[in-house]
Amino acid sequence: MNAPPENADDVRRIVKDAGIEFLFAQFVDMHGKPSAKLVPAHHLDDLLQEGAGFAGFAAGDIGQGPDSPDLIAIPDPASLTILPWRKDVARFACDVTVEGQPWPYCPRTILRSAVARAAALGFELKIGAELEYFLLRRAADGSLELADQLDTLEQPCYDMRALTRNLDFVTGVSKAVTELGWDNYATDHEDANGQFEQNFSFADALTTCDRAVFFRYMVESLAQERGLIATFMPKPFAHLTGNGCHFHVSLWRDGENVFERDADADPRGLGLSELAYGFLGGLKAHAKAYIALTAPTVNSYKRLSVGAPESGATWAPAYVSYGYNNRTQMLRIPAAGRIEDRTVDGSCNPYLAATAMLAAGLDGVERKLDPGEPNAANLYTLSDEQRAAAGIEVLPANLLDATRELERCDVLRAALGKTPHGDYLDYYVKIKRREVQSAHEQITPWELERYLQLF
Repeated sequence: MNAPPENADDVRRIVKDAGIEFLFAQFVDMHGKPSAKLVPAHHLDDLLQEGAGFAGFAAGDIGQGPDSPDLIAIPDPASLTILPWRKDVARFACDVTVEGQPWPYCPRTILRSAVARAAALGFELKIGAELEYFLLRRAADGSLELADQLDTLEQPCYDMRALTRNLDFVTGVSKAVTELGWDNYATDHEDANGQFEQNFSFADALTTCDRAVFFRYMVESLAQERGLIATFMPKPFAHLTGNGCHFHVSLWRDGENVFERDADADPRGLGLSELAYGFLGGLKAHAKAYIALTAPTVNSYKRLSVGAPESGATWAPAYVSYGYNNRTQMLRIPAAGRIEDRTVDGSCNPYLAATAMLAAGLDGVERKLDPGEPNAANLYTLSDEQRAAAGIEVLPANLLDATRELERCDVLRAALGKTPHGDYLDYYVKIKRREVQSAHEQITPWELERYLQLF
């Protein structure tokens, strides 16, 4: 498939020419979990015209009860994606409707609204996403272990031998990504044992988020075919670095990157425009709130810490800061014209994370917020007193605190929109606090070891 289809006629032609026999009509819930129906290709016209129906309550947290009318997943023709490992099957990313109206609990619909607002201001958001994952297997006793039992170095990042041992899997993923037209341009062994990252080109926000959902599904599927487990969970192992999903963002107008200018013309020397600095100011101003969407799980906050794992660094942020090519900062400027947000992790719903970042950044642009001077320090080694003196704020340490910050943020409340039952933000907070409470009620091995006979 050389170019994405633009309309239903293009879809029909591609499905016929490619010999596609089945199509997934796929959507995601609040948590980014993909749900789908498999539709035979001879019912393609029905799918395109009428969509696929679902009992939404059964699919997850998407604003429905068991008494609600059907969710209808309406395919986006441009999202047609042929499965590289099953070329007779393709997938549509779908927008959800209920009784003929866009469903405001649909994360893809929420991002569409945010993108439309940016377009009304003359901007297009582009995103590159870096999804890290662990490759694991179940041991005979049911416990998790690394798929590669020889991957034992204390600092395994970029280890050529570990990459070589896993060539069958990672090259399979690489070929699949490139075959999809996304252009895998690098694969590396990441900082933790058994951890990998495979990069693909940036695109407009909706396309990148569709790709992120499919990439997770594809990697997990390819691993399962080999009897393995691929996980994007933020922190599956206490002693190892966690999984990020760093977003690299930029705003464009008429085909030009409006974040970029010559570094010599930038007083701060980072190659960012004044508009980009306003966007940075918005990200900093709302970071404590939007992290509830970029790091959306209880487990996320075990990744966002300063304490060193075995490799020597977490590579994750804990403070509201920005700087040049410095991975201890929350917001890194790796090159002129783009901003990397390192709060985003592998458990994010990419549509909601992108919505939050876009809204926060545009608020900074509209209010011309000054992000202050870039920070060049190693934030992992600064003392609390030094950070306080520099005016560096601390990110929420857990999901509950993050939801409290989110609840107070009028910018994100407006961006996430309204539902028939109130603001989506309040629905999101309610679900996430339920998750916090569920985790809080668990008695962990650490607690038993610590307290059972302490007194």
